[in-house]
Amino acid sequence: MLPSIEHRLAKELAVKLPQIQATVQLLDDGATVPFIARYRKEATGGLDDIQLRLLEERLHTLRELEKRRLAIIAAIEKQNKMTPELLDAINHTEDKAHLEDLYLPYRKKRRTKAQIAHEAGLQALADSLLSNPRLHPEIEAAKYLKAPFVTEEGENPGVTDTEKALEGAQHILMERFAEQAPLLQSLREYLRTHAILVAKVAKDKKETDTKFTDYHEYAEAIGKIPSHRALALLRGEREAILKLKLCLDCELEKDTRITALNPCESAIARQFGIQDQKRPADAWLIDTVRSAWRLKIFVHLETEFMHGLQEHAETDAIQVFAQNLKALLLAPPAGPRVTIGLDPGLRTGVKVAVVDATGKVLATTTIYPHAPRNDWDHAIQTLKQLAEQYQATLIAIGNGTASRETDHLAKDLIKKYPQLKLTSIMVSEAGASVYSASELASQELPDMDVSLRGAVSIARRLQDPLAELVKIDPKSIGVGQYQHDVDQSKLARSLDSVVEDSVNAVGVDVNTASPALLEYVSGLNSKIAHNIISYRNTQGRFAQRTDLLRVPSLGAKTFEQAAGFLRIVNGANPLDASAVHPESYPVVERILKDHQLTVSTLIGNHSLLKSIHPEKYTNDKVGLLTIKDILHELEKPGRDPRSTFKTATFKEGIETIKDLHPDMILEGVVTNVAAFGAFVDIGVHQDGLVHISALADKFVKDPHTIVKVGQVVKVKVLEVDEKRKRIALTMRLSDGRVTTH
Repeated sequence: MLPSIEHRLAKELAVKLPQIQATVQLLDDGATVPFIARYRKEATGGLDDIQLRLLEERLHTLRELEKRRLAIIAAIEKQNKMTPELLDAINHTEDKAHLEDLYLPYRKKRRTKAQIAHEAGLQALADSLLSNPRLHPEIEAAKYLKAPFVTEEGENPGVTDTEKALEGAQHILMERFAEQAPLLQSLREYLRTHAILVAKVAKDKKETDTKFTDYHEYAEAIGKIPSHRALALLRGEREAILKLKLCLDCELEKDTRITALNPCESAIARQFGIQDQKRPADAWLIDTVRSAWRLKIFVHLETEFMHGLQEHAETDAIQVFAQNLKALLLAPPAGPRVTIGLDPGLRTGVKVAVVDATGKVLATTTIYPHAPRNDWDHAIQTLKQLAEQYQATLIAIGNGTASRETDHLAKDLIKKYPQLKLTSIMVSEAGASVYSASELASQELPDMDVSLRGAVSIARRLQDPLAELVKIDPKSIGVGQYQHDVDQSKLARSLDSVVEDSVNAVGVDVNTASPALLEYVSGLNSKIAHNIISYRNTQGRFAQRTDLLRVPSLGAKTFEQAAGFLRIVNGANPLDASAVHPESYPVVERILKDHQLTVSTLIGNHSLLKSIHPEKYTNDKVGLLTIKDILHELEKPGRDPRSTFKTATFKEGIETIKDLHPDMILEGVVTNVAAFGAFVDIGVHQDGLVHISALADKFVKDPHTIVKVGQVVKVKVLEVDEKRKRIALTMRLSDGRVTTH
């Protein structure tokens, strides 16, 4: 028998079967991945969130495959055509394509030419010519002529002449050849290593297309096409600029003549004992083989391979998007400091918003320092007054249109008034306009003009990127490639998982969090998040975690899933501000009793916590991994896993692509990471590309192992193409070092 789903998962993930079984049970019981990863380590053997997400996805895929297997068995049994051999083959295949191959002869089809030929009694002709090529096709075909007639299936044209008889017999054999599962599998395997994808530009687009010029004359083995290239090719085909075609590598040879059978046609011929020995029916049988391959089998496999190319490319693109999103969400926060947010603009002015340390809006206005008004001095004075009045220490500047000009304004302010002790930082404004016009923004900032909401969002992003970015649809944050070309439901599912994992990795202050942040907490949803806010607004702040049980719809099961990720700062119990789960408080109480300490004196007592033997506190409910986690958390409760906040400094005088020249060394921020390299913002309104080969002085398989979104890097300019707005950069500096922060 085929191994169970749990056995397959254990083998694929290289972990023990009991770990898989326990994890599957937890998932089926409604536990979330963050909860399982953090608080059920004994059950899973310490599987991390990445392994658990992969397990969750594979579990879904394998269960869908199993559901399809059972449906196919039921369909064949209903036709009374199931045999022990077929059932065994169906039960033992692990591949979806092969499973569908086995079902192909039994699948309900529309009335085909082969079926019409069957009705006309031509199967005997097909069988006789296949089994005895010494028969003369025309002579044999003359025996099967039949006038038109009507069947239950519809009108049948009959067999009016020998040509029609042979054509019908050929359709019967073609369908038979195309429905041989073992043959299809071997042909599929051959194509995996010998199929070439060829692209050519459409004749009417050759002179006008500039987007897909790299693919106007292109050929590459389908198994070697990287995901970004595959998505570009498929987009070019969708836009009717490129024409894509799959062919065998042997067919690319210029002098190949279509006389001998190609390797796939030869495989079909061998399977059915067809050889060209100059017997009367040999030529007809060879022609049948060719037709079966070109009109049926290859068409089927080409569709399958192109779908597979799309699916594989989508998977890679979604994974890259997810990695970039995670890096952006977990970017270091500037922290709770009064911040001035600037949303740059030229004619429409620069929108200004001042927010306090908690993100509450203190003031908004609009200044016009740039053309056409050029009211520079008044803009400086306005910002100075706001900084003094609210004691701001940070200026966050959106990196869109007029960002460098606005950065100059901030630098001029800082230079003229050093006593203000201000720091200006460029912030990605991707998605800010989406947030500004959203329903959530209208609820949070109901009396504020839409144009000013962007400045608020930019300021809050600097304070805490995670808390602000969760308010925006992840697809609008702009750290993916070809995101509109991939399966949108898969993309949304993957990105939501990333947001959920990121929010729970950091933890959430239940007394200050927005509903958008709360709904990503393990176990919570939009309804419960809004209930928490409503309770907080009417009853006041939560004093302890157990108060959450008073929130409507938040029962014991939800509390179990969520409590460890919800923090209560300065509450009744110091443990409520930590990642220690309430179910583990009795363990802490035992430690306190043994050492005659209070929670306050135990927390942060590094020497004592290091001296504790975790084995002493394990029992049938709490294992060693959990005890170690508890002791680690007590050293620095509620620690933020995000790294220390750092900023890039753009070089003075470098504002547009025209200011760049080769060998210039600059500092920048990674804005996007793709399979082929990383894009870096160096402050000229056009990101430069560090190709994967220029990321390090060693071979790099995955750019994410070297850089991540939001990282500050030093780069050297290699080449500037002003016309095409392309900047080539390298992180391999002249002394051979690769510099990142």
